[in-house]
This record gives sequence, C-alpha cells and structure tokens, in this order.
Amino acid sequence: MENLNLQDVTEYVELNINTFHEKRIRSLDSLKLSDVLKRKNPYLFKAKYATTSEQIVRGIVDAHISSNEETIFGDWLEGLAIFINQKVYGGWKSGIPNIDLEFDKDSTRHIVTIKSGPNWGNSSQIAKMIADFKTAKKTLRTSNSQLNIIPVNGCCYGKDNHPDKGYYFKYCGQEFWAFISGNENLYLDIIEPLGHKARERNDDFLTLYAQMINKFTKEFSNNFCTDNGEIDWEKLVLFNSRKKQ
Repeated sequence: MENLNLQDVTEYVELNINTFHEKRIRSLDSLKLSDVLKRKNPYLFKAKYATTSEQIVRGIVDAHISSNEETIFGDWLEGLAIFINQKVYGGWKSGIPNIDLEFDKDSTRHIVTIKSGPNWGNSSQIAKMIADFKTAKKTLRTSNSQLNIIPVNGCCYGKDNHPDKGYYFKYCGQEFWAFISGNENLYLDIIEPLGHKARERNDDFLTLYAQMINKFTKEFSNNFCTDNGEIDWEKLVLFNSRKKQ
C-alpha cells in the first residue's frame, strides 16, 4: 500500500474532467425531439396540465439531461476511482465482464462493481450483479483455486449503514472512497478539484441548452399545435403510441 498523494488526484481531475463536459455537451447536441417524444409519457404531460409547447419541451429535455448526466458522470467517477486505487493498492480495470475494478489487499482479491449512488437497481438487477460476482469468482479461481475473493458493490455517494449483504459488501460515499484509497477524508478532498473550469464549461452548456429549447419549442409547435396555438393532444398521443400500420 502507498500513501495517496492528493496532488496526483488534482492533476488527474484537471486533465480529465473536460471529458465529462464534452460528453455532456455532445449528448445534448445530438438530441432529437422526435426520439425523446417517443420515449416520454404524453398522458403525464396532460395530467400535469401542460399548456404550452415550452413546458413540454423543457420537461422532456430536463429529464433527458438529468438521467444522462448521472450516467456520464458515474462513468467518469469510475475512472477516477480506478486511478486512485491503482496509486494506492496497484489495482486495475478488470477484464472480467461487469466487474469494474480488481485489487489485492490483506491477501484478498477484491472485485468491485462501481455505481453512482446506493439506490441504483431493483431486485432483479441486484440478482444479476450477484450472478456476475459468482461468474467472476469462478473465472479467477480457474487459475488460482486458493484465491480468497471478496465481491464489493461500491457507490460513489450516499450511505448504507448495513454494508454486509451476505454474499457481497456494499460501501457507499465516505466508506467507498476510504475503501479504495485508505483515506477517510478523500470523499471531501475530491470536491474542490471537481470544480476545475466548471463555470466556463457550464456557460457553454447553457448556451447550447437555450438554443435547443428554442429549436424544439418551434418544432413542437409546428407539429403538435393547432392553428389557434393549442396543443393537439390526440396528434401527440398518436405519434407516441399508435402501432405501425
């Protein structure tokens, strides 16, 4: 085990945080109104008394952004976690399907799947994760039958006061960052460097966001509003839900 140099973390973040911002912008830039309208519930907009094109457009764009950013940033944090663990424990990006990180500590191989937050999956998804852990164990023991292996579900934020799940451990927030780094305060230390050039990149994003709202509002009004400006709910539902003829 090596002591973590926080300057290494800061330099990694400053060199790589731009990847998150670029993917965030690309995702919005490639968005098509027709695609998201097909994925959203038109009855919900009616039930919420949406009366303008902009209300509906902002609702679907904001929902897309929220979901997509969580995925993009979760992937980015996974890379940061692997980098930190490699510095401290010599860990590596696993080549086993659905396992993100492997590292050895206290004569034990830890196999880790990394999620953003603690409430990431339903019962079937958790069962799938456990099955993946079992497959990974079999794979690793093919070459070393005596290898002691501990599966871990690591979550980058949040809490779980009962980490022992029987077959695997679940570490969240402070516990996760301490687990991969040996540093109890790392969950606080990484906040500051994450803001590197955040304001400048967010200004770029907000400019594009305003353009997309205006563009989609015009497109929605042209396609799904009557001549007097009312939303044509029947036309919207037909577009969203009618089976192909």
